Amino acid sequence: MAQLQVAGNKGLSDDAAAARLRHFGPNAVASRRATSVLRLIWHQFESPVVYLLSAAATLALLFGEVEEFGAIVIVLLLNATIGLITEFKAARSIEALRALGSHMARVRRAGEARLIPAVTIVPGDIVLLDAGDAVTADLRLIETSALAADESTLTGESVAVAKDITPVPLAARATDQTSMLFKGTTVTRGSGVGVVVATGLSTELGHITQLVLDAQPGSSPLEKKLSRLSTELAWTTLLIATGVGIVGLFTHPNFLLVVETAIALAVAAIPEGLPIVATLTLARGMWRMARQNALVEHLSAVETLGATTLILTDKTGTLTENRMAVRSLAVPAGPLNFDPRLDHGHTPAPPAESSQIRDLLRTAVLCNDAHLPSIADKGSGDPMEIALLRAGMGIGLIPADLLRENRIIRKYAFDPNIKMMATVHVAPPGFLVAVKGAPEAVLSAARHVATDQGLVDISDSIRAEWLSRASALGERGLRVLACATRATGSGEDSPYQNLVLIGLIGLEDPPRADVAEAIQHCQHAGIRVVMVTGDHAVTARS
Repeated sequence: MAQLQVAGNKGLSDDAAAARLRHFGPNAVASRRATSVLRLIWHQFESPVVYLLSAAATLALLFGEVEEFGAIVIVLLLNATIGLITEFKAARSIEALRALGSHMARVRRAGEARLIPAVTIVPGDIVLLDAGDAVTADLRLIETSALAADESTLTGESVAVAKDITPVPLAARATDQTSMLFKGTTVTRGSGVGVVVATGLSTELGHITQLVLDAQPGSSPLEKKLSRLSTELAWTTLLIATGVGIVGLFTHPNFLLVVETAIALAVAAIPEGLPIVATLTLARGMWRMARQNALVEHLSAVETLGATTLILTDKTGTLTENRMAVRSLAVPAGPLNFDPRLDHGHTPAPPAESSQIRDLLRTAVLCNDAHLPSIADKGSGDPMEIALLRAGMGIGLIPADLLRENRIIRKYAFDPNIKMMATVHVAPPGFLVAVKGAPEAVLSAARHVATDQGLVDISDSIRAEWLSRASALGERGLRVLACATRATGSGEDSPYQNLVLIGLIGLEDPPRADVAEAIQHCQHAGIRVVMVTGDHAVTARS
């Protein structure tokens, strides 16, 4: 903050912000200008076949072949008109979609909180963030309260990352910089204040964008084939016309007539209809794609899509729903594969072990920071905690009702050092502590396990058995949480002692419902699909 010359309680002055905006430029990762009509028109003539036809038209005009010249010019203009109209509509549609992506940001300037366009944020701005806000620049955090962020746009990992102001080593990778928030990510829980350290193309997201902008555009398979065909046509036509001319010189005395005949033959050999047939075919494909709600910016991309034989696909948010869902429960009575339909409230709680399952999910619902008004809503907060609420609501545990019955009086935010969080509730005649966290952390703090026969002391062998069950869930590609409780007479005690283990919960980011069918269609079309992910190999394989 000293380097950026800003005070956290006041922020930048209006004059300083304006000066920095002029110096650093707008906070945009891609300053892509609108495609001009002239550029689109020129693009229609950027083709080897068009170059060949233009040369043929010029020769036809020079030697008086006016009809041939007129026919070629009409074909070229008709071809350019079809391509221009089609690509103009697509370009304007895509530009309109980009315009929808603008955001506002809440900053502290001249001592007051203001809502400003995100593109006007500058290094040194003090940004205020709450759950649900989009992060619009790279920030160094200076204040946090139970803050977590969804960084799947950068890392592909759907689980929210806990953030705080503790410094990290200078060499830490972006994925390990827990004191930073990055442009393009989203706050899922808590609140925070950060000072902007990078905007626009200087951000982590901007570095990725710069790689894309610097990449050389390739040619589509059709463009490559037409280019090769044009070259072959040009040389073949030139050789034939030259051969005819040479033969004519020895058999006909009129030199000018022989040359005109050779030129006419060369012009006639050029397929004037080729570009317009190709353009109409691609335009029809573009229109068909538009009816499927897919915008294609350039005609040649239609053929590239049709020629695809290999698809490399991301996992999180592409093959999966980018939301966590409870898939397995482990209670003292045994493991249970949690019916996915429970997520949507269509199935009642399983009759077997229902009391243990109810206690487990009740603890997960009580020890929770997320908000889910109904089972059909998206909810707000950490995707994992939303999944726990949804699972509880699937068996009839309504968070609002539970919190009315067990009013919360204290909350201990998730601590990455001890890997647990806790809430304290009023539960006459005393208080109830609800805890959830990493299995090894909860098990080390637990002294008993709840069974149908009552509380059983946790011995080393029992603790090892539960750790083994947690490992088994992890091998299925699930994220594992342990839940525990404690009844106490005081709400001021440390929550992480003498706990009673309730059970384990396994969560996963489920595949999208239509993914299996989409991959099947690809395979039937001869396209190989490969999943690319930064997940653990066990999770990816599962």
